[in-house]
Amino acid sequence: MIKTETPKDMLRDIVGNEMLALGQKDERVVVVNADLMKTSRNQTFVKTYPNRSFNVGIAEAFMVSYAAGLAHEGFIPYVFSMAPFLSMRACEQCRTDVAYGNLDVRLIGTYAGVSGGISGATHWGIEDVGIMRSIPGMTVIEPSDARQASGLLTATLSYKGPVYMRISVEPAARLYQKNESFEIGKAMVLKEGEDGAYICSGAVVWHAVEAAVRIKERYGYDVRVVDMHTIKPIDREAVIAAAGTGAVVAAQDHNVEGGLGNAVAEIIAEEGISCRFDNAGISDCFEAMAHPGFLFHRFGYDTEGLEKRMLARLMAPASAE
Repeated sequence: MIKTETPKDMLRDIVGNEMLALGQKDERVVVVNADLMKTSRNQTFVKTYPNRSFNVGIAEAFMVSYAAGLAHEGFIPYVFSMAPFLSMRACEQCRTDVAYGNLDVRLIGTYAGVSGGISGATHWGIEDVGIMRSIPGMTVIEPSDARQASGLLTATLSYKGPVYMRISVEPAARLYQKNESFEIGKAMVLKEGEDGAYICSGAVVWHAVEAAVRIKERYGYDVRVVDMHTIKPIDREAVIAAAGTGAVVAAQDHNVEGGLGNAVAEIIAEEGISCRFDNAGISDCFEAMAHPGFLFHRFGYDTEGLEKRMLARLMAPASAE
């Protein structure tokens, strides 16, 4: 699984195509959108199933409440918008209308992290994981490549309870084979290693794989790469095993507050595991609009940044333990 392929995919295109397949599998599947059908790649589903497609206009809060009503009537709504709009404009509706009733509503947020680039902070989803993982009963997912996005979206069809899936709009390198299977709540190990471990999700996973390969080639350390595609419920055993290497770098395209790094650190602390730890992400600040590649580098969770972070933990003096 470690060999990355040169081709890259747009995950929202893959999700849009997979929605058509889900619609064919189950007539209960409906799509609800807040006037972002093109952005969310819903056009094909809408054209194929016009009677199962609902555009409520630019009214995200109403959209989520509307989807909750559909779920109460036995439908499986897939709700699409940008990550910041779903998690903030419709926060109360996600909590009270959807999660409180443990409804089978799937919330799909595009523009996760800083993938919105020069659209700026208003269109970046840098707080959404912190918001959604704090809602009782909400499952939070972030796929790292096209095959995983397709597999996890398919898994939501039979999954019980509300799901929030965040999707980067950056091109995603192919990490997984065609025959790979994916399970919500079960992490994937892309590279084995016992000298340290990356625990990451989404667009950062590819950079962690590249960083681990560089470290092995240049310094001889074997670093594990854990793809934590389900941030909640998190794979606790995978975190414990990774922490057993003695050095963990958790990384996500999200604010360091409330994201994957916090979830990983909580488990390490609760288990009383001693290890060198680093939480890589946006440094709890607002940044001027810029392209994602620049921002990944700026905050140290591109390939170069992750390599430096891991080496700092692996090469720390013994007295620092």
